[in-house]
Amino acid sequence: MKSEEVRNRFLEFFKSKKHEIVSSAPLVVKDDPTLMFTNAGMNQFKDFFLGNIKSKYNRIADTQKCLRVSGKHNDLEEVGIDTYHHTMFEMLGNWSFGNYFKKETINWAWELLVSEYKLPEDRLYATVFGGDKTEELQPDEESLNLWRKILPDNRIISFGKKDNFWEMGETGPCGPCSEIHIDLRTAEEIRKTPGFELVNKDHPLVIEIWNLVFIQFNRTSKGILENLPQKHVDTGMGLERLTMAIQHKTSNYDTDLFQPLIRFVGNHAGVTYGELEETDIALRVVVDHIRAVSFAITDGQLPSNTGAGYVIRRILRRAVRYGFSYLNFNEPFLYRIVPLLTKQFINVFPELKAQQEHVKRVIKEEEQAFLKTLEKGLRMIDTFLSSKRKEDEFEITGETLFKLYDTYGFPKDLTMLILRERGFEKKVSEKWETQFNRCLQKQKKRSRTDAMVETGDWIELKGKKSVEFVGYQHLEVESKIIKYRHVKDKNRKIVQIVLDKTPFYAESGGQVGDTGYIQNEDEKIRIFDTKKEHNLIIHYAEKVPDKINSTFTAKVNKGNRLLIMNNHSATHLMHAALREVLGSHVEQRGSLVNHKLLRFDFSHFTKMTDEELQKVEEIVNNKIRENIPIGEKRDVPLKEAKKMGAMALFGEKYGEKVRMIIFDKKFSIELCGGTHVSHTGHIGFFKIVSESSIASSVRRIEALTAVAAEKYVYDLEGTIREVKTMLNDPKHLPSAIENLKNENRKLEAELELLHQKQSSAVKQELLRNIKNKNGTSVIIQRVNISDSTEIKNIAFQLKNQVENLFMVLGAVVNDKPLITVMISDSLVSRKGMHAGKIVRELAREIKGGGGGQPFFATAGGKDINGLDSALEKAKDYVVNEGS
Repeated sequence: MKSEEVRNRFLEFFKSKKHEIVSSAPLVVKDDPTLMFTNAGMNQFKDFFLGNIKSKYNRIADTQKCLRVSGKHNDLEEVGIDTYHHTMFEMLGNWSFGNYFKKETINWAWELLVSEYKLPEDRLYATVFGGDKTEELQPDEESLNLWRKILPDNRIISFGKKDNFWEMGETGPCGPCSEIHIDLRTAEEIRKTPGFELVNKDHPLVIEIWNLVFIQFNRTSKGILENLPQKHVDTGMGLERLTMAIQHKTSNYDTDLFQPLIRFVGNHAGVTYGELEETDIALRVVVDHIRAVSFAITDGQLPSNTGAGYVIRRILRRAVRYGFSYLNFNEPFLYRIVPLLTKQFINVFPELKAQQEHVKRVIKEEEQAFLKTLEKGLRMIDTFLSSKRKEDEFEITGETLFKLYDTYGFPKDLTMLILRERGFEKKVSEKWETQFNRCLQKQKKRSRTDAMVETGDWIELKGKKSVEFVGYQHLEVESKIIKYRHVKDKNRKIVQIVLDKTPFYAESGGQVGDTGYIQNEDEKIRIFDTKKEHNLIIHYAEKVPDKINSTFTAKVNKGNRLLIMNNHSATHLMHAALREVLGSHVEQRGSLVNHKLLRFDFSHFTKMTDEELQKVEEIVNNKIRENIPIGEKRDVPLKEAKKMGAMALFGEKYGEKVRMIIFDKKFSIELCGGTHVSHTGHIGFFKIVSESSIASSVRRIEALTAVAAEKYVYDLEGTIREVKTMLNDPKHLPSAIENLKNENRKLEAELELLHQKQSSAVKQELLRNIKNKNGTSVIIQRVNISDSTEIKNIAFQLKNQVENLFMVLGAVVNDKPLITVMISDSLVSRKGMHAGKIVRELAREIKGGGGGQPFFATAGGKDINGLDSALEKAKDYVVNEGS
């Protein structure tokens, strides 16, 4: 059975059990501060479990793209080393929201595995929760009894909380779980060691394939377990492991999910999978990581140096360096795998096909950049080793290896490989691993400290429980607080408040959250931000109101909101104008809309010309002058909105019904939940202030509207007036500036000629003043040159011209003393002179320091008065030759 059929059978099976089949959520999480990536099938259903919103369907099934790069068995540096763990994987799952519970879940799981997938019954084991005395939790007798109707007792195993009690996090919904494991070993191995002895023992062929979670508790921040009003089911089964079991393989990488990719990469690398361990590992790393990176970019996450983007860049760079080190990929190659990956997933994740060219370009440019970084790191290693070759006693510490890892992305195993190749393995400290790990733990500790947030439990008040957003129509409304909680974020104590009715827009879709205040008759509480967490609008304040149960006036900062609306509507107009000017390939890749400016990231291959930017400005300003009224449609079925031409953004998870914002149905139609002007004329004026590149094939425009745009233009005009005044008010400013530039070039040429004449004169003077001391040509002199580059040039010219040269020059450069030492190679080798050591001694006279090579060195200092004594001291090195 092929993997595609395995996936389809799962979905068809649960469809027959009256489950609604839903699409995968994006791999990149946008509205959950606790997650960067979707790491489990249940992530997109958190709001249902938390009770924030009610699901339209009480039975759901799907296949979900997931990404894990940390935690047990998911450390990134271990993926590919073994044959069964991954960064990106598919999680097949079925859910019940207050509908069926343990009986149906267990029976259907058995029916699917045995009757549909034909897995051997005698190889399957079930685990159940055996209770926990410390939490006074009883064993899951219900699940145990259900399994006893299916399996003999010797294939039902009880485990404690560590293995069979699932929790969403430190707080939140949780409950016992029952796992299904399969033994894939040979019959001979099973006779030697029964499978039940290896369940949950990390054996690579006795593995969990399905986790059935029964959510019936909520854990508070104090650790107390409370019964949920409704019981839920959350199951997860990894497609990769399931396919391995069905296809009778002993590794996920041997299935048809990975083998086509492995063969493709192997053919281009000239290696065969299964022949050599180090190339096998490299092939596994490359094919695993290209899946993760491709889907992350498809869902809107570009590689970067921070946050989720840093994780994606790290995954991509790990694949590049394995290809570089073990598969001889010295040129970009990973991007060439994307079309094969697209073909593999065309029927389940078609978004990759739609974004294929964009994904390829981003990956290719990232590869090119990191290959250059690898070259730079290699040069750094070689320079370091070259400087140590003449030293008998030196040690390469774990701190040095960590610097290469942290700065250049050189993992320790790659650095060790290079050191072995260069013959320096014995110079590595015996404690290097301990030293390296100490540095790594310090870095992780800093990261954890920076990200530390302590969140208390919600304190719920009596009354209305639902939240109504009225901010599209109103900026002020009467509200009551329905719950609040205390939060400590980086030692700052704040309060998060939820109102029953709010005009405050929560940060979403690039638009920042509203600010303002809530006020009753006695006090006024500042709201300094508004965010959305699990679909809940949360207001950030500095304190809890004294009269928490009173009615409040919730009022948005009107001035800021109007400016935000200007910028958001202008963003829509600009998006449409960009597609008109540049082409339909332009798609939004990110945005920021606040009261100061708008920032828009979009797909495009090259820098925009001045003419293109001007054309976009003209189109947007024309639409502003047309004073187009907004067309807003709410609760439109998603399919209908797309038929009407609405632009949907990749990486966004839309509900079945959406909100459409229209500015002239022939010009701009977008799906958007943000706030907008009622007529485009309110925007006033639009001005682009910058256009730049932020990633491969992704450009960024920053622009201003209304008063800010006017001020920008006024400031430019003021600058132009100042320049004209400085140039005696010429009639044609560009011509005057060009004339000034030509005159400047002419003067620079004359000045260069003067410098050359001065240098030549100084050089001739130095040649005349050469003194012969015991066969050494000595020049020790102060020179009147204020350019260190000229002094260096003279020194090298004299070195090539004068035999057995020992020269020390003193000069004042930028009001600071400079000493230059030049020694002929013959004196260095024959008499053991070393310019670097000499200049360090002389630098003491000018209260400075320096160094360099044996034949050339320089030193700077603070005391100009010490130059003469430094030159006098230099004479001692000629009298005491070689000292």
